[in-house]
Amino acid sequence: MKNFSVPVQANEYQTENLFPQLVLNLTNKSDPVGRPERDEQLAQLEIAVLGVIFMTASVGNFILILVLWRRRKKLSRMYVFMLHLSIADLVVAFFQVLPQLIWDITDVFIGPDALCRTIKYLQLLGMFASTYMIVVMTVDRYQAVCYPLVTFQKKRALWNAAICTSWSISLIFSLPQVFIFSKTEISPNIFECWGEFIQPWGLKAYVTWIFVAIFFIPTATLTICQVKICKIIQMNIQVKKRNEFEAINQKQILPCQASSINCISKAMIKTVKMTVVTVITYILCWAPFFIVQLWSVWYPSGVTEGAAFTIIMLLGNLNSCANPWIYMYFCGHIPYCAKKKSKNISAQEESGITGSINLVDREPEENLTCL
Repeated sequence: MKNFSVPVQANEYQTENLFPQLVLNLTNKSDPVGRPERDEQLAQLEIAVLGVIFMTASVGNFILILVLWRRRKKLSRMYVFMLHLSIADLVVAFFQVLPQLIWDITDVFIGPDALCRTIKYLQLLGMFASTYMIVVMTVDRYQAVCYPLVTFQKKRALWNAAICTSWSISLIFSLPQVFIFSKTEISPNIFECWGEFIQPWGLKAYVTWIFVAIFFIPTATLTICQVKICKIIQMNIQVKKRNEFEAINQKQILPCQASSINCISKAMIKTVKMTVVTVITYILCWAPFFIVQLWSVWYPSGVTEGAAFTIIMLLGNLNSCANPWIYMYFCGHIPYCAKKKSKNISAQEESGITGSINLVDREPEENLTCL
């Protein structure tokens, strides 16, 4: 992590090194040429952490993309979202984690100004795309559970309005990076990819905006959708139990009513569970990162300059590592989990437990959940 002593230019603009983290801690220690002393042990720890994150994220998402792409003609709507989420996570791996890894190894930015601006743009693009793909995926599950008659009349395709909206928002909201960051000479013949902010509020406004756009609004949306989904599923279970009880008393099987209350399939519930785990993972990974970022700009102190805070700012990228494995766990592509699930399913079939009613007529693609 580069902890550079940052000069104030003309008492109006502040230049900071944000690569790829949004804000890095400042230090007053400088060597004779105006650069701070580098903590070699911390740098080696960063390189190790970033190396593991990059390998895990890139391998996991490559595998998932290959699995989904081979079955692209049979993919359900839910797993089209997973395909695009994996692509967004690969952008995070190759344009956020990898550049930081290279920079920690070289200790300086190597490349022209255009490369600096491009990397900064793609860095934020990956964060936006990964976040908003989770948002539209969760909103889609909300629509599927709460308004099934409307949702499932949509045609299956690798692109849809929600996915296009997510990528469009990401492409547009990342544009300020191109104008904020540039290759800057911080000392004679030493250049860095730095951002320039108006003093004293520019940096605070920037970090707060990133927090609101990438974490606060998405988290609020995800929470509202998940709470409503859980309420509908709970109502579904209660109504289903009551119907089964009445059917036993009347010695007949009641048909599924045409509503969202008691016509939620096992496949749909499974995708909802996967979405819940994805959302919780997203919050757990990024919450510490943004807490540290806000703390470092609004209440700067020596505490925010420690190694622990530096590593926390790197761990937000773990979200891109976890997403593909969450899918593979729920869909049986992890051998041990698949074997365990197979035994559970066999036991249920032998005991005659049939679960909830399948939505064959309204969303046939939900039956292709685990491809």
